Amino acid sequence: MTDPWVALEPGADPVERARTLRRAHEAFTAAGLMSRPVRGVVADSWRRSARAGVGPDGTAHVELVDGDLGAYRSEHPLGQVMPLVRELTGTFAADGEHLVAVCDAQGRLLWVEGHPVTRRKAGRMNFVPGARWAESAMGTNAPGTAVAVDRPVQVFAAEHFSRRVQPWTCAAAPVHDPRTGRVLGAVDITGGDGLAHPHSLGFVQAVARAAESQLALLEPASPVDDRPRLSALGRDEARLRVEGRSIRLSRRHSEIVVLLARHPEGLTGDELLCALYEDESVPPVTLRAELARLRRVLGPGMLASRPYRLTGPVESDVDALERWVAAGAVTDAARAYAGPLLPASQAPAVARLRRRLTDGLRAALIARGDPDLLADWAHAPWGEDDLEVWRALAATRPTAAIRARLASMEAELTAWPA
Repeated sequence: MTDPWVALEPGADPVERARTLRRAHEAFTAAGLMSRPVRGVVADSWRRSARAGVGPDGTAHVELVDGDLGAYRSEHPLGQVMPLVRELTGTFAADGEHLVAVCDAQGRLLWVEGHPVTRRKAGRMNFVPGARWAESAMGTNAPGTAVAVDRPVQVFAAEHFSRRVQPWTCAAAPVHDPRTGRVLGAVDITGGDGLAHPHSLGFVQAVARAAESQLALLEPASPVDDRPRLSALGRDEARLRVEGRSIRLSRRHSEIVVLLARHPEGLTGDELLCALYEDESVPPVTLRAELARLRRVLGPGMLASRPYRLTGPVESDVDALERWVAAGAVTDAARAYAGPLLPASQAPAVARLRRRLTDGLRAALIARGDPDLLADWAHAPWGEDDLEVWRALAATRPTAAIRARLASMEAELTAWPA
């Protein structure tokens, strides 16, 4: 297999592969056993699905209907590029009897269009606008997994976690905000086994890139604000956009830039050492070497010393999130929250800031009591085990599936020894 994101290698027999995958799926769902033919991306997704409490016989829940769905679609950024998506995919979908779907960053389907017979068949498994197909709700599937891992991905036959979806094959690619880089949603093609081909993955990725280019053209020009922009939420490696460049920072450099952006007045070497390293024996020369490398990455004139500081203001998604929460703009804050701040970081100051941001937003969500916002949080990777949010969600949307998930979480809690 040359590309792990493609479902079938050249020459593979799709019938035999589907049969082998069904056996592997049964072994995993029955006993947690993972066998060799399962691709790594699928194996990881199956494990995440199981941890989220997804059952192999579940059905997608329709969360938005009628006016609520229409209002949400009219406000969503991807609504601006739907004419382009239809233009690029319409003939492909019609000729191949496929569907084209577009979901938001929470895996909620906003548009499902294409061949009418295929749409009716897909409707039987609630592959319809307004239904949640996040990986944490429906298990492994192309649109849900694409937004979960932020990569284009194919899912073939029994690679789907839900048995009802296993007759289908799909390919999806995430679409990003061209300004911030955060995931807005994904474009998906769903149909039969014929989609298990590298061309379909390349095609849907090209559609997603075209949508991003269109969004960049539609975005109003910013006349004066050319400040560097830092995106660090939901990323282990932050992205800094400055003077037309997009710089992907290493994990340690991400921590340093996040902390210096929080302290425009600067930090001394000792302060940075305490902020970055739990081990007090780390020598100052280690930090100086990191800062020297960071200075070369950023380019001349961006990083000063004595104290260490960025030479100009940086607009970060962390600052924007805090402003929205403080202003009570909970919906804007929730949509901007791409995940915990530098989730893999163990730097003490970053960990404290990460907890403060997460706790502040989740408290605002619980206080607001909006079932859609609570559902978005509960079904996200960072909220799948958040008992208080699930309790708030069950109080506002007491469906059978939500009550069952809450009961399971509470049973696990009481099973732990005191």
